[in-house]
Amino acid sequence: MRWAAHEFLETQEALRSKAATIELYGALMGMTQDAHLRDILQNQQRREIQAYQQGVNLLLGKGVQMQAPHTPQMNVYEQPQVGLQQPTMSAPNPQATKLSDMSISTVLLNLHKSGAAVAMLWACECVDPQVRTYHATCANVCQEMAYELWQFMNYKGYYQAPQLADHTMNTMIRPFQGQNMTSMMM
Repeated sequence: MRWAAHEFLETQEALRSKAATIELYGALMGMTQDAHLRDILQNQQRREIQAYQQGVNLLLGKGVQMQAPHTPQMNVYEQPQVGLQQPTMSAPNPQATKLSDMSISTVLLNLHKSGAAVAMLWACECVDPQVRTYHATCANVCQEMAYELWQFMNYKGYYQAPQLADHTMNTMIRPFQGQNMTSMMM
């Protein structure tokens, strides 16, 4: 199997990133106070290790039977809450020697949000269908892990989802009109 240069370089970069993320999870688990968050981190580290090994096997030409579409493995820990409930934010500690659960979950949420975007960009650049599927699957796994972390943060009140007033939403929706697709096709 011959690799296109960019997909080979992107796959190597993805593996370096996954290796660093696996180590980051190990370090952050030791700082985590909340058992619920620790469970999320352990599950996500396991998924990162699986993705890393799949990528190594792909890179070494052993072949990995990537199955599309990806079957979500997302755990629903809490039901999302919409609306603001007295949000608070502590000042950052520039001399911190240990991260809070809020900081840990924020760092990992943002890591996975950007990971999902980058992995999908890489997937769109791949020539080989198997390599493309690998990166697309990694993108989907990242967005799932980001959502798991967001659920935890939302439950703890770290990341609240503001809600627009009904009259504001109705005013914004009103300009959109449905189209009769049958008459447009004729």
